[in-house]
Amino acid sequence: MKRRKKLPSIYYDRHADIKVLKSKTIAIIGYGSQGHAHARNLHDSGLKVVVGLRKESAFWKRAQKDGLKVMTVAEAAKIANIIMILIPDDKQRTMYDNEIAPHLKKGDAIAFGHGFNIHFGQVVPPSSVDVFMVAPKGPGHLVRRTYEQGAGVPCLMAIHQDISKKAKKIALAYAKGIGGTRAGVLETTFREETETDLFGEQAVLCGGVTELIRAGFDTLVEAGYNPDLAYFECLHELKLIVDLIYEGGIGNMRYSISTTAAYGDVTRGPRIIPQSTRDEMKKVLAEIQSGNFAREFILENQANRPVFNARLKQDSEHPIEIVGEKLRKMMPFIGKKLK
Repeated sequence: MKRRKKLPSIYYDRHADIKVLKSKTIAIIGYGSQGHAHARNLHDSGLKVVVGLRKESAFWKRAQKDGLKVMTVAEAAKIANIIMILIPDDKQRTMYDNEIAPHLKKGDAIAFGHGFNIHFGQVVPPSSVDVFMVAPKGPGHLVRRTYEQGAGVPCLMAIHQDISKKAKKIALAYAKGIGGTRAGVLETTFREETETDLFGEQAVLCGGVTELIRAGFDTLVEAGYNPDLAYFECLHELKLIVDLIYEGGIGNMRYSISTTAAYGDVTRGPRIIPQSTRDEMKKVLAEIQSGNFAREFILENQANRPVFNARLKQDSEHPIEIVGEKLRKMMPFIGKKLK
């Protein structure tokens, strides 16, 4: 008989004491989507925050304009007690080795917003520091906006090294500082966060969805239908459906759509995602678990992304992108695309 897995712990404001961080300096490395949100939220929570950037970074002046103290990564690492690394995964190892590791002090804490580099051994902190993760389950602009509204975005928290025996208290306090404990902080592990995050991106949220959209669009256009209508049916309306699912689950979406649509959903959906697709999902997960995807991604970046860049260019020229660009110009109520 299989033992039931212990339910994960969820922590809220009452479980975290932000005073744990009052005497500490927190360095936020990076000022992109997550970096700007973490830095500003922590600052507004009354904590001492510095931002570490490359001297040539385009974000330097922006961070200063936001009222934050900015310095080089090495300078930030020297004075900080907690160093949160929020730059792209493929940039972290080099920056850590060259600009952070030489300045670590016994008792410092290294933090991450994603477990990739710790789990796959690309960043190996010394045994004299705490290592934890606080990962908001939402983009940075949402982390910032909900904080300003008095709410927050749920976070994942994990402890990799607890040298101080206070790593969990520090991580929870950090999560509280960015607003995460207002919504709930779910305790996990670096392995679980990394593997589930990569799988979700590849099989469902990004890889799965984009291929499904293009396949539907191509099918309609190849059958002779107007590409504009194909765009609306296979891409534009997706947000409306996702919003319904986000707000109340799949059942809420099925309740809200027409009976015809709901019947088509439950009878045709399984034909679009048959067992063969589920089997392929298992292969994708196995590649993540074995480290094969991580190795492929690391080598691709070391080679200056030849396959990645070629695929991005190829996909940018797909007819759905051309049709979509035209149609979105006719809908000024749709926000501008991110640069």
